[in-house]
Amino acid sequence: MTNTFFDAVKARRTYYALSNEQITTDERIQEIVNEAVKHVPSAFNSQSARVVVLIGAQHERLWDIVKGELKKIIPVEGFQATEDKINGAFRSGYGSVLYFEDQSVVESLQQRFPLYKDNFPIWSEQSSGMLQFTIWTALEIEGLGVSLQHYNPVIDDAVKTEWNIPTHWKMIAQMPFGKPVAEAAPKEFQALEQRVKIYK
Repeated sequence: MTNTFFDAVKARRTYYALSNEQITTDERIQEIVNEAVKHVPSAFNSQSARVVVLIGAQHERLWDIVKGELKKIIPVEGFQATEDKINGAFRSGYGSVLYFEDQSVVESLQQRFPLYKDNFPIWSEQSSGMLQFTIWTALEIEGLGVSLQHYNPVIDDAVKTEWNIPTHWKMIAQMPFGKPVAEAAPKEFQALEQRVKIYK
């Protein structure tokens, strides 16, 4: 199978060694995020996704916050390894995309459509997953290395305070990106026969 879309899907990988060298413009990064947020589908066209992009010093501040919050809960003897990982794999990059879902939108849908009440939080996170994948793949096409992290809820309060994030935005994930300075690890695949069934 060969086409531009699947070439991009197959090329997308997780990179844990990044530098902060600029290899595309900030305007291009914003364009990618804007297009993805606008066009990625959501249940009932709820458009509940919210995104914050942090670049340069603001990005570094995020990962300093992560280290500070983790230092409160990780034993002293184990913290150095955590700090080294954050510095080398995340803080060393060029920027970060923070993903949120607006819970006021989700709750409004729950009230309007009570039959589907339990599903709306699930659908909200599914839509966020599609958004994350879209932005991740698009950034990789630009030559950026990317990974997806989940330091929430440990960092939620500190992040909301630092960047004046509305309280009804629920943090879903953090996506650091930058110039890759090492190859991604090899990827193994399970047999498709165990994962896909077709009936005709």
